[in-house]
Amino acid sequence: MSFDRRLKIAPSILSADFANFGAEIRAIEAEGADWVHVDVMDGHFVPNLTFGPPAVKAFRPHVTTFMDVHLMIAPVDAYVDAYAEAGADMITAHVEAGPHPHRTLQAIRATGKKAGIALNPGTPVEAVGYLLDLCDMVLVMTVNPGFGGQKFIHGQLEKIARLREMIGDRPIHIQVDGGVDPTTAPLVVQAGADVLVAGSAVFKGGSVDAPQVYGANMRAIRDAMR
Repeated sequence: MSFDRRLKIAPSILSADFANFGAEIRAIEAEGADWVHVDVMDGHFVPNLTFGPPAVKAFRPHVTTFMDVHLMIAPVDAYVDAYAEAGADMITAHVEAGPHPHRTLQAIRATGKKAGIALNPGTPVEAVGYLLDLCDMVLVMTVNPGFGGQKFIHGQLEKIARLREMIGDRPIHIQVDGGVDPTTAPLVVQAGADVLVAGSAVFKGGSVDAPQVYGANMRAIRDAMR
């Protein structure tokens, strides 16, 4: 995948119908999703449990765009290979997940996958300053990770803007995850983000029987930039 800083919407399948993941993935892609975002949670690093490598492997045949796997787990290094083998295109780990994030990024890159690093709301942007040259993406959490449907933390906008300055002209995406909707999306894009994770804002009101609602929800996010 060549680098492209044009706006991307990455619906989080944490908000999809768990009984119908394959059809949900195909529906959001058909309606205009750029990436498919998979939130992996361990019940330890964050207070929720979601998808192991077998689930990600099951999702893979349905994804024709780009599968973006966000590991909210600790420890993380021991699971990098498993998620790479399951079919992730990008693996993002948290800087807070262990004492050696530099090693974690090296491990991800060694699998041939794109490497991302994520920041919780309480973590300063400077924590990734010495990691940027190993990153394809930095993820700024605009809610505390663990559950969908939380309210956007506006104080993270300054962090996004500072990160944009730190990255400069390097080919590194800035992803934002948490509370993204037509109201908050223009704020994060103005601050410097180019990949927007949206869960309930994409899936609300729709279904595999009414996928046009997913398309309308994504268009509302895009149209909010104009």
